Amino acid sequence: MSIEKKQSTEIRSAFEAFDVAKGQSVKTAVSLKEAEFRLAGPHVVRLPKGSAPYRESLTAFQMTARRLVGRRFIDYHNPALETSLEQARMAIRPEDYWAYVFFSLVVGVGVGVGVAVGLTALFAIIHASASLYLVPLLAGIMIPAMSFIVTSGSPKRKAKARKRNIEKRISFAMSFISAMASANVNIDVIFKELSKQKIYGEIQREAQWITRDIELMGKDILSALKDAANRSPSPKWQDFLQGVVTTSASGGQMKPFFLMKADQFNKDRRIVEKTLMETLGMLAETFVTVVVAAPLFLIVMMSLMATVNSASGSFIILMLYVIVLVMIPMSQLGFIVLISSMVEEV
Repeated sequence: MSIEKKQSTEIRSAFEAFDVAKGQSVKTAVSLKEAEFRLAGPHVVRLPKGSAPYRESLTAFQMTARRLVGRRFIDYHNPALETSLEQARMAIRPEDYWAYVFFSLVVGVGVGVGVAVGLTALFAIIHASASLYLVPLLAGIMIPAMSFIVTSGSPKRKAKARKRNIEKRISFAMSFISAMASANVNIDVIFKELSKQKIYGEIQREAQWITRDIELMGKDILSALKDAANRSPSPKWQDFLQGVVTTSASGGQMKPFFLMKADQFNKDRRIVEKTLMETLGMLAETFVTVVVAAPLFLIVMMSLMATVNSASGSFIILMLYVIVLVMIPMSQLGFIVLISSMVEEV
């Protein structure tokens, strides 16, 4: 009894479970391991450092949606949604996510109706004009529509964000990979070391999943790279992984391939950076013209018009308030958002 208890609490690595002794067939080794596992019962498996197991993480709202309407979508299949969830690395099943979208729409309809009724009652109390009653109608339509658009499009938006993150860092990751390959390091070890480097952003997560497939799921390196290419949102990363598979399967040398890819991505990065600098220069000139010079010109012209034509002075003063309090701040905010979306710290 004590021996069985000791075996049940023994920690084994993922590789140790499938070691094949010399002169022993794989089938015999697997049969012996299965018998040993049945004897030992449940036991602990130590995950190698760098592997990232898939864990479902739902918010309280998503858990409520699963409990209330999740069963209605068990047989619902949407390949596009499944692909988007994989590329976005969202830890939720497609049927649960569709239940979350449907439940968000229902909640949005309830909130929209409540807001519409409240605004209608408020306008009735203050005896507002008939044209203002369009506001509750628009609110009742826009709130559920926006809830559906935001929730249903979230996987694609996150996948596109991951794609941009990968393609901004892929040239730096290629330098790391080519340096490791120059030292004659194996491919699986290269991706395992890459999975520990946080500075490479989403590329680190891609490498973590490759390491997970190899060390935890027992896949060979080529199968793991093929699966990683199929679920990656970046065409550049997909092309690189498929090139690794093709070169390795055809017996080619990996070191020249990695060096060639590093040089290619570095050249692409220089072209992108040059184009970005030219675009930022054009935006700087546009900012000076639209946000600085144009408002000053309008303020001076309207001030002169107010002094010449005193009858329309109140209207011109109102327009000056609009320019100073609305036009200038909104235009500056628009340029800030535009430039921050184009430039990301790497």
